[in-house]
Amino acid sequence: MIKKFEVKGVHGDDEILKKYVAKSVAKLERYMPRKARESAHVEVKLKENKSQSNKKCTAEIIVYMPHQTLTAKESTVNMHAAIDAVEAKLTNQLKKYKDTHINPHVLRRLANKLRRAA
Repeated sequence: MIKKFEVKGVHGDDEILKKYVAKSVAKLERYMPRKARESAHVEVKLKENKSQSNKKCTAEIIVYMPHQTLTAKESTVNMHAAIDAVEAKLTNQLKKYKDTHINPHVLRRLANKLRRAA
């Protein structure tokens, strides 16, 4: 479970958007290594630009992990679409993080179990 979670820049008291962001960040948790989940800190920045010529919503999610900081930012017309795009980007980054920071002892144990089963 991610203990530290912050949402910044939500205009007004938009509880629906906050719940949507929390749900999206909870999905990212399954791609984190177990020990990193406890110390991970997530910061979400939402920004809306409402000019007459162009309406853009920007979502940025910063994940502070033990050995690295992961960042993804996306701008679209709809805030929910921006959050979905950022979630997809962070999913790929977290998969790479997990591959590079996995404990080699765990891989040896898994390989030994597979050999015994075969």
